[in-house]
Amino acid sequence: MLELRPNCECCGKPLAADARDAMICSFECTFCADCVDKRLPGGLCPNCGGELVRRPIRPAAKLAQSPASTVCVVKPHPFCDGQSS
Repeated sequence: MLELRPNCECCGKPLAADARDAMICSFECTFCADCVDKRLPGGLCPNCGGELVRRPIRPAAKLAQSPASTVCVVKPHPFCDGQSS
């Protein structure tokens, strides 16, 4: 089951469980679509080099049973220009 992390690890933007602009790699590193488009070299995950794809949205009834993570992850990637919050 996906963790559904609550934020972009580049800029810190909140990403709700139903966010349509949340992007993930196969390791669940999570970024907002804006950072993927404008900051990440080649639009690839800076941690593993993997493809970033739109994160699926868990149905509300299932989200109630299996909630999204509340653990924020922000990493000091050099291309994030200190925008982490």
